[in-house]
Amino acid sequence: MSALALLADGSTRPPLSQVVVWLNDPQNWTGPNGLLFYLRQHVVYTVVAVVIALVIALPVGLIVGHTGRGAFLVGGLANGLRAVPSLGLVVLLVVWLSPKIHLLQTVPGVVDHHGALPYLIPVEIVLVLLAIPPILTNTYAGVQNVDPAARDAAKGMGMTGAQVIRKVELPCALPLIMSGLRSSVLQVIATATIAAFAPFLGGLGQFIVNGVQTINDPHTGYPAMVGAGLVVAALALVAEVSLIIVQRYVVSRGVSGRYRKTKAGVHAPDGSVVGMELAGV
Repeated sequence: MSALALLADGSTRPPLSQVVVWLNDPQNWTGPNGLLFYLRQHVVYTVVAVVIALVIALPVGLIVGHTGRGAFLVGGLANGLRAVPSLGLVVLLVVWLSPKIHLLQTVPGVVDHHGALPYLIPVEIVLVLLAIPPILTNTYAGVQNVDPAARDAAKGMGMTGAQVIRKVELPCALPLIMSGLRSSVLQVIATATIAAFAPFLGGLGQFIVNGVQTINDPHTGYPAMVGAGLVVAALALVAEVSLIIVQRYVVSRGVSGRYRKTKAGVHAPDGSVVGMELAGV
């Protein structure tokens, strides 16, 4: 019994070794109901939500951080959105909003069912609301933490407010902005499993929804649920590492503090060479 875990109803679920067997079965990865298909849906839902959130939150955070106006509203809005129950809001919007959307188009390559779009829109709304707070608050905080001397120097050079935001505050705030973006992506990846609770949408959460009803089935039950959960975790890890690499290339070395010290020689008046260290960028 040590290899088995008792469920609440007294039945048993398969050992973890069956999860490994399930993940190693090629049939579970391919086809219209395979992991790769649902993984593609999961990634698309995540990317769409994060891009929309970035388009909304980044400009607002930059403007509020630059002007200092509306900071209290931004903080309250971000904290309020974090408290929204994602699954409950999805159910509410699917029941209330979906019948009012009269669009029967499919999403080619992602959702092939006619009539899926009215259910996809509410799910994306919830994911966008979840993705906005980390980007918004980190953008605002990043701009607020810019050295005032750098801002004043830019204004002294005759830069307009928009130029100061674009050429000074945004580059200096990028480390915190990227941190907020990473947090947003991870939260959306983890929460996008709720898409399976809406008709036709699927995603990796489909294995979890189906598995609850057939927990003891070796193909669609417990092994499929745990396997899909592991794939979600792996996707989050890949996204995190990828964004860290992107951050390394988009953030200036001077802002991030990545210096490579090199030796340089300077000729003194008497002909001797005086060594000195330079910070290479």
